[in-house]
Amino acid sequence: MARTDAVEETDDQRTGSETVRRPTGLGVRLRALWRAVVISWQFVPFAITLLRDRRRFLLFGRSRDVTSAQQSRRARALKATFVDLGPAFVKIGQMLSTRPDALPAAYVDVLAELQDQVPPAPWTDIEPVIERELGPIDSVFETFDTDPISGASLGQVYVGEVDGDRVAVKVLRPNVRRRVESDLRVVATLTPVLRWASPPGQAFTLGNLAEEFTVTIREEMDYAHEARRLDTVRENFADVDDVCIPDSLPEYSTDRVLTMRYVEGTKIDDVAAIDELGVDRERIVTRLTEIYIKMIVEDGVFHADPHPGNLAVQDDGTIVFYDFGMTGRLGPETRSHLVDFYVAIATDDIDQVIDSFVAMEALDPTADRQMVRELFEIAFEQFRGADLDEFDVEGIISEFEGAMYEFPMRIPQDLAHVVRVTTVLDGVTRTLAPEFDFIEVVTDYVLERGMASGGGEIRERVTDQLRASARATVAVPPRLDDALEKVERGDLPLSAVIEDDRGAFRRMARRLVYGLCVSVGLLAIAGLYAMGALRVLAAVSGLTALFALALVWSFRGRRGPGLGASPQFIRQEMRRRQSGEE
Repeated sequence: MARTDAVEETDDQRTGSETVRRPTGLGVRLRALWRAVVISWQFVPFAITLLRDRRRFLLFGRSRDVTSAQQSRRARALKATFVDLGPAFVKIGQMLSTRPDALPAAYVDVLAELQDQVPPAPWTDIEPVIERELGPIDSVFETFDTDPISGASLGQVYVGEVDGDRVAVKVLRPNVRRRVESDLRVVATLTPVLRWASPPGQAFTLGNLAEEFTVTIREEMDYAHEARRLDTVRENFADVDDVCIPDSLPEYSTDRVLTMRYVEGTKIDDVAAIDELGVDRERIVTRLTEIYIKMIVEDGVFHADPHPGNLAVQDDGTIVFYDFGMTGRLGPETRSHLVDFYVAIATDDIDQVIDSFVAMEALDPTADRQMVRELFEIAFEQFRGADLDEFDVEGIISEFEGAMYEFPMRIPQDLAHVVRVTTVLDGVTRTLAPEFDFIEVVTDYVLERGMASGGGEIRERVTDQLRASARATVAVPPRLDDALEKVERGDLPLSAVIEDDRGAFRRMARRLVYGLCVSVGLLAIAGLYAMGALRVLAAVSGLTALFALALVWSFRGRRGPGLGASPQFIRQEMRRRQSGEE
């Protein structure tokens, strides 16, 4: 019954064992060329502004200090630009809103407001898509409501009836693949330029973001892929009574139309309605957290878009999951490191948490561990729902988020969906249960699964962690005494990483070049004067004067050499920023 779309020229792109049809052809290339012009023109003001932040007069001058109010204004303008540029860039904005390692906190806060609030496509545009894929609507469906119940920039959902059962029919918007594929070509072209122009700390993140975005949005536009992931997760929870995942109907689905059983439920953020059902909200958030831990750590395939529109609660407290367009998949090695991470949380071992982040390449191994440890301690207290009045949480967290996009956090592609789940899920759980204790739930889950497994992997790791803690208690004093003896003998080695946070080496190199040019110019002027070559003498004199002015200018307004023997992201740097000291 399924048919391919003859309108769009396509190319099969294989990812693993899955095949995704992609539009190709002259039309896509021409649109990509035009979109490159439009997109570049839209982002030219942002590029000039960012370059002026680094050099006030673009080619020379000191860097500018940007206030949080200025960042917020720029973020508003960026948000409006994403909306104007269409579906692909709306998705980019949504992705960036969950990545504090890519943008400053002010941008993340504003982009978090970005939603798929777009007018639904008219039924006259949607009807041909369904009939091309499945056949005449009247012969396929017993009833079909032409008013969509939900919609987004990529597709919209309708309700119909098949064999006496209500079904939800998700339809890809017409020609959206062609438009998005053109934009992806532009993004792929501009990404190297953005990485080159960005601070060094962001180059890794931007490269991962571009690759992650390309894979994610292509998967979201392939409903056959969504059906496979939906069925996989559904099978993983086949024996769990309080989890409901609608099953797909393959005979009524293609890669552009996905038909599923219609499952009713109350939106998970409708607190008043959930209270009327008499369902314990604390139990809902606890089960939701446990379900996601199981999906991520045990199964390796998980629903990656847990915003309130995709989660619902039934009368008996069953949790319903909708929309598997965005899913994550983790390999055995990453899941093993995540097990270490959860075990470290269960045993309250922050050093092991840091080691797990380093092992997953999510944390720079050269980061200041003491600073990271303090930040994780505050995060743990926040997850426990504790009273944090004794901490300057707002100041520390804002500084942390502000510096996170520079150093030291780096989110690999396979962990990006986990970060998104954690970020979005935290908002959902806080809405239902403000005092929710995430750490306690994780601890109980790890210990329960470990003990229930009869000496299984998690139990063994918890035991090893406790043994390691005990060994450390005995081993630390002798090691400390040995270190103190080395200090007394003067044998304690000390290594330092020299940082050039103000570009001192670069400035010295420029001054050296300018000085050489001036010296050579003066010698040339003397020789030309002796030879009487006045015209050439005038030209050389003017050029030498320019180099001399550049050399003098390079010494203006500098605040010290700009060299340091400590990382940028350290406790003293944070305190300095908080106190406003130069």
